[in-house]
Amino acid sequence: MLKKSLAISTLMLTSMTTFAANTLLEMKTSLGTIEIELFNDQAPISTKNFESYVKSNFYKGTIFHRVIPGFMVQGGGLTVDMKEKPTTKSISNESNNGLKNIRGTLAMARTNDPNSAKSQFFINLVDNEFLNKSQRNAGYAVFGQVVKGMEIVDKISKVPTHRYGAYTDVPKQPIKIISVKTKQ
Repeated sequence: MLKKSLAISTLMLTSMTTFAANTLLEMKTSLGTIEIELFNDQAPISTKNFESYVKSNFYKGTIFHRVIPGFMVQGGGLTVDMKEKPTTKSISNESNNGLKNIRGTLAMARTNDPNSAKSQFFINLVDNEFLNKSQRNAGYAVFGQVVKGMEIVDKISKVPTHRYGAYTDVPKQPIKIISVKTKQ
């Protein structure tokens, strides 16, 4: 009986440890708070990159600069005056991690170069299957998901947008990222 109890306890602790391995973050925006779970084991390159920007307070003062209803909201690289913040080097695209671009997931934004992601990310508003890795598409690496506050993301998606210089779909009133912190 004791051996059986010990085995069950060990199994439960192992399961809890595995579950606890994912980092939880709190992103405060000018429209409300979004809680995010990072997929540390499945997307180690992207999560390590994102966490390094979080730890350095990089996201403070950045904005959601691209908002497309029915698609996604993008942020994490530009300031209120639409100036790009200096970043560290690009990371490798890990879109082959099996995670899909579905509603509420976070993925790394990039240029046409699959290995060009730096600080910018986007939150999928709908299932965006065409952003997943395929034979003809390098894909966009999913690395986290919104676990609380999707109504805030939806609120962001409904703000009026306009063209600002070379940028399209820019909110007329900046949606600021006030802080991103690891949740205790």
